[in-house]
Amino acid sequence: MSSYQGRGLHGQVVEQLGERIVGGVYPEGAPVFSEQLEREFDVSKTVVREALKVLAAKGLVESRQKRGTVIRPREAWNLLDADVLRWQGREAPNFVFLENLAEVRGIVEPAAARLAAERRTEDDLAELDAALAAMAAAVHTPDAMVDADLRFHRALLNAAHNEVLSRMEVILAAGLQVRDRFVHHSRHGSDPMPSHRALLDAIRDGDARAAGLTVEALLAQAAADLAQVREHAEGTTKRTGRTPARRSRSAA
Repeated sequence: MSSYQGRGLHGQVVEQLGERIVGGVYPEGAPVFSEQLEREFDVSKTVVREALKVLAAKGLVESRQKRGTVIRPREAWNLLDADVLRWQGREAPNFVFLENLAEVRGIVEPAAARLAAERRTEDDLAELDAALAAMAAAVHTPDAMVDADLRFHRALLNAAHNEVLSRMEVILAAGLQVRDRFVHHSRHGSDPMPSHRALLDAIRDGDARAAGLTVEALLAQAAADLAQVREHAEGTTKRTGRTPARRSRSAA
């Protein structure tokens, strides 16, 4: 499902309520009062009703007889929804979610890289080249680096010429954006250029084995970068006494 960002009052209500639910502001089972939302957002009943329908489709809320609308437990959420993925890390990073994402990337991207090395076209190589150039130009601009990195990995999946793998972009890109924002905005990330350049060279050479191994090495470095960010964040929490990043239920 596409993002509701920027779609008028309706989109604003969806965005803010979604962030609150995924961010743990509203706990499981908490009631959602339409009248209160109408006053808070200064919108009509119709706007609130339609926004709650969108959130219900994402598995975040449900209507119950005699109880009205309530927040659903995390295990009921549609975690593959692009908005839910994006809301995962709006404030403090959910490191368990990011580690789960890393596992999925480890399953999907090496295989995609091997296929890309065998099937890539000149257009695919041109898009990978352009994405790599954008990464190089953005090396000192974290937000631009996030966009360029997403562009590169999207191009990688598309170069495999498998429509199912291409659809995985919705999952990987939304989640990768969360991970990248914390890594590239920290001082703990490594230089991503050598590994991405080596991957592109392997794909250009048509070397499927090298492409797969290079992605595995790239992902290992990404995991190490994330571990450093997590260690720093948890160390800061211990020193300052600030509330740690929210964990998913699976971390318990």
